[in-house]
Amino acid sequence: MQEQREQWGTRAGFLLAAIGSAVGLGNIWRFPYVAYENGGGAFLLPYLVALLTAGIPLLILEYTIGHRYRSSPPTAFLRLSKPAQPIGWWQVIISFVIAVYYALIIAWAVMYTGFSVGTSWGDDPESFLFGDFLNTADAPDGDFSYVGGVAVPLIAVWVVTLAVLAIGVRKGIERAARIFIPLLAVLFVVLVIRALTLPGATDGLNALFSPDWSAITDGSVWVAAYGQIFFTLSVGFGIMVTYASYLRRRADLSGSALVAGFANGSFELLAGIGVFATLGFMAAGTGTPVGEIATSGIGLAFVAFPEIISSMPGGEIFGVVFFASLTIAGLTSLISIVQVVVSSVADRTGLSRVPAVLIVGGFTAVVSIALFPTTQGVNILDVVDHFINQYGIALAGLVAVIVVAWFIRGLRPLAEHANLTSAVRVGPLWRITLGIVTPVVLGWMMWDSLSAEFAENYGDYPTWFLIGAGWAVAVGAIVLGIVLSLLPWKHGRQQAPDEAGTTDVEGVQH
Repeated sequence: MQEQREQWGTRAGFLLAAIGSAVGLGNIWRFPYVAYENGGGAFLLPYLVALLTAGIPLLILEYTIGHRYRSSPPTAFLRLSKPAQPIGWWQVIISFVIAVYYALIIAWAVMYTGFSVGTSWGDDPESFLFGDFLNTADAPDGDFSYVGGVAVPLIAVWVVTLAVLAIGVRKGIERAARIFIPLLAVLFVVLVIRALTLPGATDGLNALFSPDWSAITDGSVWVAAYGQIFFTLSVGFGIMVTYASYLRRRADLSGSALVAGFANGSFELLAGIGVFATLGFMAAGTGTPVGEIATSGIGLAFVAFPEIISSMPGGEIFGVVFFASLTIAGLTSLISIVQVVVSSVADRTGLSRVPAVLIVGGFTAVVSIALFPTTQGVNILDVVDHFINQYGIALAGLVAVIVVAWFIRGLRPLAEHANLTSAVRVGPLWRITLGIVTPVVLGWMMWDSLSAEFAENYGDYPTWFLIGAGWAVAVGAIVLGIVLSLLPWKHGRQQAPDEAGTTDVEGVQH
């Protein structure tokens, strides 16, 4: 007897889950700095263009593939065209890799929520982070000593994540999104309001939003805008294909993509205001220009912000709110990432949800807990994150678009499917953006990134470490994706005849 595929309870539940997936750590600690470095207020123009010509079209594409074939990436791409199946498994492996290290950063945020009470990092947050808390090795070597203070919160993060997934799509993921996303919005609005009342906040906002219109003519600024859009919307590694596969048949695909895309962009703008208002306060207190203290990533969240919190009136409360926001944003994204892996294996093997979560999700958690709460955890995270983003997510997205648009010629039938139930119809312009604009921009990003990669070692890491923790992971994801597509998955869930077309316009059998 065929098991009924789960469905979202409401469209709002799906949208909250999709927004929760897109709104992650990168929105808070990446967008403000990227905008600042690429023209300030002027960057918003290429950002908006990138959102409209790549971000939302890609969201519609992934929503439509997932909705039409009602499956996670491997099965959806198989039903789209058999030769495309490796793309689906490639995306699954990318999600697995990201999940094992992404959980670590959430564990840090959990601990820093507590550290904010009493400002446990003292007078030197950088030494506290890398020394007292993480015990990070000075350089990559064979020392993998375990760090218990990191392992405990990491285990807790995985317990929460797997529990939500085990409960199910509607009762687990959707209910969690209904709680976490409004809570995240409230916390972040409170944080931004507090930041705007700080002395020097105006200087920080002027630094961020003062437009440098000459940047508009710089090609690298446009590449940065498209890169930010691509990496922030959870496209390219199967999340939106998976989430859309649980939509009801009469789902508004293009309308949902517009809502999710603009909601994510609004949160990024809000994050930029909060971050730079806070940096302006720090600059005013130290007499240092905002540009000299502006940073991104781990340095912003776990070094610069603790310094600010220590010198801010009521800083402890501000710190709790900030790191609680990081925790929630990270959790909603982690849940969506792990769901890709769990759902994909379940679809191809016929495993029901709880066994799939325990086996697949449990294995992902074990790898994460075994590898990352160690003295080498930060070094491995840094390199793996760089390579899997540049040569995993971006490259997989590029290949998927080229295969669907140019080789399978599937954009027209997918557009027809999207238009059956969508309020905003897609047509030639959508096909042009996906068939030409997106491949050109992503291709340029690949070339630019590879040129820099071979010019000098990333992060000054030794070559052997970059090969082992970087290139091997990125290339291994491709190879393993191909291998998994060749396995005879004979016991997967069968799709009822009316759940997808029997043939597409090109006559490819599904």
